Amino acid sequence: MTVGYKIKDIAERSGFTPATLRYYEEIGLLPESSRTPAGYRVYDDGTLDRLAFIARAKQLGCTLEEIADLNIAWDGGRCGPVQDRLREVVADKLASSQRQIVELMTLSADLQRAAASLELHRPDGPCDERCGCITDEPDVPATSSHSVSLISKPVTTGEIACTLAPQSMQSRLEEWQALLVHVADRESIDGGVRVTFAGSTPLEELMRLTAAEQRCCRFFAFAITVDERGIALEIRSPADALPIVHALFGVPA
Repeated sequence: MTVGYKIKDIAERSGFTPATLRYYEEIGLLPESSRTPAGYRVYDDGTLDRLAFIARAKQLGCTLEEIADLNIAWDGGRCGPVQDRLREVVADKLASSQRQIVELMTLSADLQRAAASLELHRPDGPCDERCGCITDEPDVPATSSHSVSLISKPVTTGEIACTLAPQSMQSRLEEWQALLVHVADRESIDGGVRVTFAGSTPLEELMRLTAAEQRCCRFFAFAITVDERGIALEIRSPADALPIVHALFGVPA
């Protein structure tokens, strides 16, 4: 026997507001509900399942247009096509999010340089070419080192920052992505993740990239291991930096 739910019941069970449920029905994300003789909407368990799927898609950053497209696969009644389509969407969003990470790190570097330049020269009169208010080339000593903070809040475990030049961040990310296609498995370890590579992995490239990453991101702790499971890279970090580890090296299954 199919259970009938009123809109307030569906709202409580799904976490969506009644107004959102009505809107989703209007735009076709939800099938048209049944009505009682008094005209009230009535929903069934299938609606709850669909709303759970919609909530998951929203959690993954899908737009309503993307969810509508995914709904077509969902209506087929088989998990395989849904997973295939969702995997494509997730891969696109992962690539986009990694580009955004680089863009934000680059912006952060620019802002930190601007903040430094505003401390160096304060003319008594109008702004000039050295005050940092009107120039893109702050008068920062060439010998000064520069790092980009990777998290917004202060931590007690040391600086979580990268000294890689902003213009090099995108190419470094692409190098890691090219190497990580050889990953055979990921597993959680204390304070990080263990990435096991397939036998086809170019080991010289793995060692080169690991050493380069250690130089610019000293909050990472790397270890290349060889045992019966194969060749692996263990990456550990302070707890505050674990999201960075997962964004760069992947989330354990």
